[in-house]
Amino acid sequence: MMELEAYRNMAATEDDHWWFCGRRAIVEAVVRAFRLPSDIKILEIGAGTGGNLKMLEQFGSVTAVEMSDLARLIAREKTGRDFLSGHLPDNIPVPPRSCDLICLFDVLEHVAEDETSLMTIGELLKPGGRIVLTVPAHQWLWSTHDVGLRHMRRYSRGLLRERVENAGYVLEKLTYMNTTLFPLAMLVRLADRIRKAEWPSGHAIPPQPINSAMKAMFSAERHVLKNRALPFGVSLLAVFGKPATVTNPQSADWMAA
Repeated sequence: MMELEAYRNMAATEDDHWWFCGRRAIVEAVVRAFRLPSDIKILEIGAGTGGNLKMLEQFGSVTAVEMSDLARLIAREKTGRDFLSGHLPDNIPVPPRSCDLICLFDVLEHVAEDETSLMTIGELLKPGGRIVLTVPAHQWLWSTHDVGLRHMRRYSRGLLRERVENAGYVLEKLTYMNTTLFPLAMLVRLADRIRKAEWPSGHAIPPQPINSAMKAMFSAERHVLKNRALPFGVSLLAVFGKPATVTNPQSADWMAA
């Protein structure tokens, strides 16, 4: 029942909630900076209830894969699109070497075999293709929020780098994000631990003025992330590809520990 409520809550809030909107704005800016050809083939793994579909379709045709039957049902109601059934690490129903861009937005933390999953996903990339992913940061921020969302871990920058490189990739970009609101997130997570609530704080859309302000603050990080990494944050963002296809990795500022 909690899973159904979580997906229905996601579908109801992801178009307007500051966190979903801010993440989409950052990812859109990162992908736009690739200057990709038109009508590329995009795969979103763990597409949930379809909140990223419209944004990704600006860049090409999108295949959406989702493990949850409930999420696919809600996504169908919401978007009119049929999402494919599949799961990591080794059941993504698309042909090898068929994708120009693969996206995983807050997905890898739900998967036990995260490194194996990254390895198998690489087989789906075309030559020159990229993977863009986001994950929650800092294991010490673990709280009811993570338990409720069935996370298996949160990542440090070092751990995510290790997983990506062990899977055979070269990192182009690796940075924290949601930096501006990091102090507030710390306080909220602490409050969730103390009150031991079944539902974490922050799952509902805040009052409109607060939601708009937080959306603007989070989204504004897209301007910084064009050229440099942020030193801390609630989440991590990584861009990577196969060694033969990554021709212009970012400067050391992106990779600093």
